Amino acid sequence: MKRRTALAALAAVPAAIGLPAFAQSATRIVFGYTAVTDFASVFIAAENGYFKKRALDVELKFIPINSTIPAAVQAGSLQIGGPTPSVFLQSVDGGLDHVVVAGGGVTSKTITGFGLVAKAGSGIRTAKDCVGKKIGVPGLGAFLHVTFRGWLKTQGVDFKTVNFVEASFPQHGDLLRGGSVDAVVSADPFMSRITDSGIGYVASYYSTFLPENQPTIIHTARRDWVAQNAGAARAFREAVQEAAAFMQQPKNNDAVRAAIGKYIKLPPEVIAKIQISPPGPVVTEKQLTYWVDLMNDQAMLKGQPNVASLIAK
Repeated sequence: MKRRTALAALAAVPAAIGLPAFAQSATRIVFGYTAVTDFASVFIAAENGYFKKRALDVELKFIPINSTIPAAVQAGSLQIGGPTPSVFLQSVDGGLDHVVVAGGGVTSKTITGFGLVAKAGSGIRTAKDCVGKKIGVPGLGAFLHVTFRGWLKTQGVDFKTVNFVEASFPQHGDLLRGGSVDAVVSADPFMSRITDSGIGYVASYYSTFLPENQPTIIHTARRDWVAQNAGAARAFREAVQEAAAFMQQPKNNDAVRAAIGKYIKLPPEVIAKIQISPPGPVVTEKQLTYWVDLMNDQAMLKGQPNVASLIAK
């Protein structure tokens, strides 16, 4: 798809949705996010007024651990949240009736912004070096945990021989420094701060094993909430589509980085260096099926989800 065509498709939203907020009754949405660039399109939609002009009153709420997001959505403290696909599918497998409203970031082989970061002096260089080691991940069952286990398998290592512990991104540097873990599966900007400080080093940019354009974050809500707020759910997705089109224009790079820095609380000099995940505002059945297959390969699901029913139309 040519770049101009892609931008037009992302920005193609119904004109009626763009009516000023005063012409419609605003829908209140608390949205839960974690400290990664995969949420950039939501940050931009908030900063540029794309939610407001669609009569959405969206409050962005930081959530330290991604795997806690479905429970917060179920409890009603969040109306929409951004779990990783694996966290979402496990929650559905466990009985929660949630659906995908929109998408956040997607994978790209050009992105080296996450990987295995080992403690200085640990000697960890390969997948086999991880056997018997304690490795921190920012959410058990979340994106980095599941994809790292998948990478271990491609390298001939049984992931059950590795001791995984849950640790939020901001804890990674301190845990390595204190020796509580041997390595972490981390992401920028936290990964770069660890390596710049000399606490650890990147043992593997394992992300190159992942296929292109697979969702890293998806935006989900309770099915009953979507049924009762169908217009608001569509408006949320369309606002994120507009933001995705904004992100893909190089002239807007500084504005995108400023928005990311504001919401994940990092200084400009750090934000200036990080890679930003490409946006994927619309999630397809094919993309969710990739995650179902990856998780089944790790025996993470008890049943076979009906993928078509998990995407809000």
